[in-house]
Amino acid sequence: MVALLNYFVQRQPSILQLIRELVEQETTSREEGRLNKIAQFVADHLPNSVSEHQLFGNPGYGTHLLARFNFGHSNEADQVLIVGHLDTVWPVGTLERLPFRVTEEGTAYGPGIFDMKAGIATVLHAIEAIGALNLKTKHPVTLLLTCDEEIGSKTSRALVEQEARRAVAAFVLEPPIPGGIVKTGRKGIGGFTLKVAGRAAHAGLDPSQGVNAIVELSHQVLRLAQLNDFERGITVNVGVTQGGTTSNVVPAEASAKIDFRFWTMEDGLRLEETIRNLQPTLDGARLELLGGINRPPMERSDKNLALYELAKNCAAELGFELGEGQVGGGSDGNFIAALGVPTLDGLGVDGAGAHAEHEHIILADIPRRAALLTKLIAEA
Repeated sequence: MVALLNYFVQRQPSILQLIRELVEQETTSREEGRLNKIAQFVADHLPNSVSEHQLFGNPGYGTHLLARFNFGHSNEADQVLIVGHLDTVWPVGTLERLPFRVTEEGTAYGPGIFDMKAGIATVLHAIEAIGALNLKTKHPVTLLLTCDEEIGSKTSRALVEQEARRAVAAFVLEPPIPGGIVKTGRKGIGGFTLKVAGRAAHAGLDPSQGVNAIVELSHQVLRLAQLNDFERGITVNVGVTQGGTTSNVVPAEASAKIDFRFWTMEDGLRLEETIRNLQPTLDGARLELLGGINRPPMERSDKNLALYELAKNCAAELGFELGEGQVGGGSDGNFIAALGVPTLDGLGVDGAGAHAEHEHIILADIPRRAALLTKLIAEA
């Protein structure tokens, strides 16, 4: 396995160049033209072993790229699925302030480099190596890169789930937990908008005739806070509140945006029902709740742990240790794991600072991650 690692050590400059070319294309979510362009760019850089590829345009969002690599297998056979996303959270223009740069300390910086353009470049080289080195795979391989993961996967979820239904294993190119730790579990995520309707009145002349929507909302916020159960991993966060028009009017309307997260679907459904059944405290107040669960949890299942054991053994053969953990954020891996598919997430290049100005990768991890991906794709 030292030979495989050396193969990628020699190709690290080429991989880093591709990472740079991806980072220097700013691809903010919903920037349709830019996301169309980068999907075509990646399509033009697919390994020669590609059997077919498709581009799925989504007006207002961008393009999803699906590429199949049969490696001598029937294209109808069960597949290994690799999933990533082309969009980033960074606004267009960020590169002027935070340009791509390589440091003497062995890191590379740039918007979207850790989440997750380094992972995309690395997997392209890993798939290329399978053909170049005449490695055998147990299954055909499908690579799916979507354009809207950072904003909830609205247009891509159905495509992700469609491909997952015929997958024997799935690998997700999201960044690892710092230290190169892969992810075997992720919390499920839900969101609600709570709208409160009260009754307006003059705050000085007849305040008793009013129903204060902000006061009602305050009662509900306190109730929601009581639903937190940190030991069980259940969190409920009211992150945005709005209400009222001016200080001398009893407010007739108020609203809040709620984020809730959970480790198991059982807890998620119970929490969702509890929030939906909130009742007003003040006479005359009315509540309306819009939303619900939008990402099921990627539960830390025996299937996921078995896939991790494979990855751990592959890493050991390559000469490094590979840890695993769970995180509170979601990814497209949540949708895949919820269908019962063994899923391993966090297979991007090690680094830190996702969605932050110090976002970076560790250059020494590029060959390790590329070699690990190559072995996983072949052996899963």
